[in-house]
Formats: sequence, structure tokens, C-alpha cells
Amino acid sequence: MSETDATSGLLTEIDHVAIAVKDLDAAIEYYNKAFGATVAHREIVESDGVEEALVKVADSYIQLTAATRPDSPIAKAIEKRGEGLHHIGYRVDDCQAALDAMIAAGATPIDKAPRPGSRGTTVAFIHPKGSFGTLIELVQE
Repeated sequence: MSETDATSGLLTEIDHVAIAVKDLDAAIEYYNKAFGATVAHREIVESDGVEEALVKVADSYIQLTAATRPDSPIAKAIEKRGEGLHHIGYRVDDCQAALDAMIAAGATPIDKAPRPGSRGTTVAFIHPKGSFGTLIELVQE
């Protein structure tokens, strides 16, 4: 394995960097004008109360995400901190194994078990407390 193909244990890639926005269409337009970026995938995730648009960057994504209801985590985050960086998604081969490893290392899970995510993925979120202030999403494709 070459150095450029190396991974760090359970982490295989950065899946996405999520950015909380108030107006998804305006954010999509901005990324198109600024970078010539186009949306690779767009989906409403009812269970999380969000609509997301994924802009592909190499094998990862920038996830532009907006609230679809006022009680969603994105709505609460924007109300508290404004628009901007929300979380980072780490791609893993086995979401349950990665979740178990994080809990064993002292992480505080938001999801007690992996659950369905967008794009047919399996996901689990880890609270920023115990993860150096970063909300983490584990993503298994």
C-alpha cells in the first residue's frame, strides 16, 4: 500500500464536511458560481428534519444542509451559532465497530446504535463532548 492509499485504522476516508445553511438553494447557487460545483445528490431526510445537497469533491462531499422543521438539529444549531460548519462525516467500513471503538475510547454517542442515513448509508453520530468539540458522523456506505 502506498502512502497516499494509507488509512488511519477504522477511518477509511472523509465522507463529508457538513455546512448548516438557512437557504439551501442560495447555498447551492453560491457553490455553483464560486466553484462551478454541481449537486451530485439531493435528499430530504425526514427523520433528521433536514434537506441536504451533496457537492462532490474527489471521493468526498461538501454537504450543504438546511432544516425542514424548526425542531431539527440543524435549525437549533443555526439558531445557536449561525450558519457554518456543522459536523464532519468519517467514512468507515463497519459503523457498529467504529461506534464501539469510539465509545470504548471515551466518546459520548448521540446514536446508541447505527441507523439509516442518506444515500442508503448507515450512520451514527458522536457528541462533541469527548470528541474535542467536533460533532462526528460515522458513515458506512
